[in-house]
Amino acid sequence: MSRRRIGFWYRLVAAICKPPLRLLVKRDWRGAEHIPADGGFITAVNHNSYLDPFFYAHFQYNTGRVPRFLAKDALFKKGVVGTVMRGTGQIPVYRESTDASKAFRAAVKAVEDGECVAFYPEGTLTRDPAQWPMKGKTGAARVALVTRAPVIPVAHWGANELLPPYGKPRPFPRKTFHLLAGPPVDLSEFYGKEPTPQVLAEVTEVIMDAVTRLLEELRGEQAPAERFDPKTVRAEQRRRSADRKENS
Repeated sequence: MSRRRIGFWYRLVAAICKPPLRLLVKRDWRGAEHIPADGGFITAVNHNSYLDPFFYAHFQYNTGRVPRFLAKDALFKKGVVGTVMRGTGQIPVYRESTDASKAFRAAVKAVEDGECVAFYPEGTLTRDPAQWPMKGKTGAARVALVTRAPVIPVAHWGANELLPPYGKPRPFPRKTFHLLAGPPVDLSEFYGKEPTPQVLAEVTEVIMDAVTRLLEELRGEQAPAERFDPKTVRAEQRRRSADRKENS
């Protein structure tokens, strides 16, 4: 199979969602020429609003290459939502350790079957104070090294102005959703290497650097030299809390 057919459920969801998405924001989409016409590939996308998956999916749908997202397995068990998740071919992520590898295997199979798998390498909404991409998790890197499929970096800005992270909607004035897809990330130097934690971390940094450069172009600003790392911040907060207790 060279590419996944869009299918009934994706077309139904698109028919329902596209009109309000068009109404909510103006569109500035660039880089669609970098989306492969055939064959499996990976996209790596920044995440700064609960709404951005819908707007990104709208862009990707219009290229004719629908994405398969990784989502919490609980969503696949809930009535209409679960039916839609299963019908559109999304990939469940299981928290139980015995099932944790299922999402990885499903993602690899999807790419090898000629589909697009979309990763949010940050794993959650960015917690960077200025909403730059955080330090990424290694899922996209693992799938990329196994499949050697193209990794297309995608950056966007604007959904976060409509619905800020952990904030309230701000529909007025009407916002513009800016999206820029870049050329495939060159990971050839890593092919054939043992996927050790260090190698996976290096691949992830290369991918996140590509996404960040695109976001810099969209925002017309330079990202911080050091990427925000939630683990480092939490460790520092615990250290300060321990120091305060010790000194109190």
